[in-house]
Amino acid sequence: MVHALLRSSHPGPTVVVSLIAAVLAAGVGLEPWRVAVVTLMILCNQLSIGLSNDWLDAARDRHNRRFDKPIASGEISSAVVAGVAITLAATSVALSALLGPLPAVAHAVFLASGWLYNLGLKSTAASVVPYIVGFGSLPAIVTLAADPPELARWWALFAGALLGVAAHFSNVLPDLDDDSATGVRGLPHRLGARLSGIIIALSLIAAPLTIVWGPGNDIGAISLVGLAITFVLAGASIVLVIRNSMKRLLFRITIAAALVSVALLLLSAPQLA
Repeated sequence: MVHALLRSSHPGPTVVVSLIAAVLAAGVGLEPWRVAVVTLMILCNQLSIGLSNDWLDAARDRHNRRFDKPIASGEISSAVVAGVAITLAATSVALSALLGPLPAVAHAVFLASGWLYNLGLKSTAASVVPYIVGFGSLPAIVTLAADPPELARWWALFAGALLGVAAHFSNVLPDLDDDSATGVRGLPHRLGARLSGIIIALSLIAAPLTIVWGPGNDIGAISLVGLAITFVLAGASIVLVIRNSMKRLLFRITIAAALVSVALLLLSAPQLA
């Protein structure tokens, strides 16, 4: 059952987002106990959102014969997944309270955005909004967890939002046909694969550019290397979309580009707040 739960939690993105939160928390100089709380809080947050996605999409997954999904294949019941998802959501909220009211509010925004997406926003033209709000709030959660709390700089929030846009479009793109067959009509479905691919590439390029030039520092060699890597990855994403091939790889490319942006963000960590 534990194995089925882990597979239902979307473990890849969950681990990546949790590690990003941990690295950012350490990078801005939070006390060790605050780094630990932030990391565990975001881990519970992401596990909860991932599980709720599989729970709420169970009927759709069965229709599309997605037997790689534990609920659709009958490995685990919807009730169990729902119960664990709600428990983890409550746990993440309780952990956020340990950090103070401001980070708790910022975390609640992040958590609510993920759940609202799963509850129905994914089928609307506003499907990208939860990703913009959720990923955009992550730097704020980290800086507000400091003592005293500080709001993250505009460029960090904007870069997070841009990465959220790229994550949404690249995550949805492989399932456009299956989603459309079951009535899901989010923004990527309405724009189509090619335009969605362009949006992914532009977001992946704009995020590191914002991080490098936002603080107003001189651009170093490491930053230039990071930008070059991101441009290559963005170009690869466009090629995959144009060729209509290996769309699952597209999400991995987005994750890789996001990690490069996080590495660049760490270079400016002292200026994050």
